[in-house]
Amino acid sequence: MEQSAAPTDLEGFLRDIFDAAIAAVDPRAILAPYLPQRPKGRVVVMGAGKATARMAQAVEAAWGPCEGLIAVPHGASLPLQGIEVVETAHPVPDAASEATAVRLLELAQGLGADDLALFLISGGGSALLAAPAQGVSLADKQAVHRALLRSGASISQMNILRKHLSAIKGGHLAVAAHPAQVVTLLISDVPGDDPAIIASGPTVPDPSTIDEARAIVGRYALDLPPSVSARLTSGHGTPSADHPVFGAAQTHMIATPMAALRAAQARAKALWPDLSVVILGDALEGEARDLGQAMAGITQSILRHGAPFSAPVLLLSGGETTVTIGQTKPGRGGRNSEFLLSFATHAPEGVYALACDTDGIDGAGTNAGAIWSPRVACQGAELDKRAFLAAHDALQFFEMADGVVTTGPTHTNVNDFRAILIPADAAP
Repeated sequence: MEQSAAPTDLEGFLRDIFDAAIAAVDPRAILAPYLPQRPKGRVVVMGAGKATARMAQAVEAAWGPCEGLIAVPHGASLPLQGIEVVETAHPVPDAASEATAVRLLELAQGLGADDLALFLISGGGSALLAAPAQGVSLADKQAVHRALLRSGASISQMNILRKHLSAIKGGHLAVAAHPAQVVTLLISDVPGDDPAIIASGPTVPDPSTIDEARAIVGRYALDLPPSVSARLTSGHGTPSADHPVFGAAQTHMIATPMAALRAAQARAKALWPDLSVVILGDALEGEARDLGQAMAGITQSILRHGAPFSAPVLLLSGGETTVTIGQTKPGRGGRNSEFLLSFATHAPEGVYALACDTDGIDGAGTNAGAIWSPRVACQGAELDKRAFLAAHDALQFFEMADGVVTTGPTHTNVNDFRAILIPADAAP
């Protein structure tokens, strides 16, 4: 049987499958079937996250103008018919994060038994809504967020600590809406798609304990403000899972990292039918540079030994890596560009790779991530990859090597997307 020809533009091929992954988790295309029947009372739409504005657009496309309030990162607003959009800070909360959280709690508390509280939640909501627990100030919460971002803690660990320092996370927002009907629509950006972790679970019961939160503080030797330490020793936890609001609430996961990976797999096979496409998993975590080096090692094995796969092959993965900064002042770059620079540092010649955040923003920059190819390798041949990696300055490397991928905000968020293409003629 005649083999199908490889695409002539392999960088374009990787960009194409990334676009397919994003399209598969666009709320405008997938949200409507999850909407409940409209109640006889009020419908109030509330929420927070990087994808929430697009989710709210999908709700109003189905139902017309709605009342409500959502929080999105700066620059992520979209036009809505009735729902108010407020931009707050990410990844460290600001005064607008606190004020918006207070408004949402008050809005929820005004609902009755005939009303519907429709919550739209996606990743990023932890910072966008910051209502500190009693005795904890916003400045104290900001200090905790900064310490967590530097620590190398996983997103799950970060959210456990955040929930136990909050008046809105860990189910508090759902409790505020009782006795209204509560429906939560979620877009997952976390390994395992746990609703209690996404945006720190403001509308679902929290299975974590204060003891777990304290253990995270100890594990990462976090230097906390006195008010935070006092809160963690007070014994005050998140709302009990036995609260009646949780028994009647509905929670629907409308988009996940695996859905994006499968869409990319399908698109890749459509463009290159004879290519082997392997999804390694949607929950690969750890230090970005360590995972990059490990993936380079797998690439070497494929080319040298035909194991665990034979070339040509496309390796897809998702999940959220971390970057531990330490005490040195970092350069510019997010976890995806750092992963890719580490991969490039150790990978054989002739391979292609793309690593991007599905929300379109890698770290605190304006790029989604980066791409690696023989062209980029040639452009960056005179640059010291190891030096840029040591300085956490991956973005500057890829700017100089013309490997930056820029999409702008995608208005969805299912975490990191990584694709490694190993042609059969790459050098082992």
